[in-house]
Amino acid sequence: MRLSIPLLLALPAIAAAQEQKPLSETVQSWFNKAKSYIPTAAQEPIAASAAKVAAANVTPLTRSNWEEVLSPSTTSPGQGPETWMVFVSGGNKTCYGRCGKVEEAWNETAALFAADPSAPHLAYLNCDKEAILCATWAANPPTVWHIQRPVAQADQSTPATTIHIVGLNATTTTAQELVQIHTQKTYEKRPVYEGAFHPFDGYLAKFFLNKPAGYAIFAFSQIPSWAFMIGISMFSRNIMNRRMGSPDAQRAAAAQRSAPLGGAPPANERR
Repeated sequence: MRLSIPLLLALPAIAAAQEQKPLSETVQSWFNKAKSYIPTAAQEPIAASAAKVAAANVTPLTRSNWEEVLSPSTTSPGQGPETWMVFVSGGNKTCYGRCGKVEEAWNETAALFAADPSAPHLAYLNCDKEAILCATWAANPPTVWHIQRPVAQADQSTPATTIHIVGLNATTTTAQELVQIHTQKTYEKRPVYEGAFHPFDGYLAKFFLNKPAGYAIFAFSQIPSWAFMIGISMFSRNIMNRRMGSPDAQRAAAAQRSAPLGGAPPANERR
């Protein structure tokens, strides 16, 4: 995808102007300055330009590539962990149409990080398109997964992967807040995720059960609620019938209780 030429020209100039200031202190002004580099007659909407930059700098995650994409480097043993920020979003099915604004903020964040050499790796997971992968991770939009993938040590041992899941407000989240997840380490305000669905070190992943569990959860999610209600109703009725006995058995027991003692025939037969 071709990038916006004015925006690409603007980003290096912005980065040079901000060398002496922390990124977190200047986030809001970056796009305002970027606008000044774009001729008014040929100016594109900032949101559209940011989306193009994001497309070039953010890796989409799928069922087939996520393990390879998020694998730590093997070329520099002993190096510190590789940091990823994975934005989990969705459409009408999984985010109920509420993720549009936060996606714009994410695109701006990706454009800002494009001018920062110390930025983390960025990835994007759409739960509408990759529902099985989201079920495998037990991921819900809109969230940012801050992932630190340790590089294999010289002895080939690999420490645990640290994950912090940052929930996002679909209506108020800004690019500044997303950038600060990395620059100001606001992710540390969230507990380290150590659940069974941890994609790398969780119980299910260790026993290679996370992918089957993801498929199973996805399959159950496709069953309509009315089918569950019918199934529960039939199951409970079956249980009650077993406890009370079948209708034929009940009728036979009632006839036996109503028969005269001694086996004497009914009065109409004696006549």
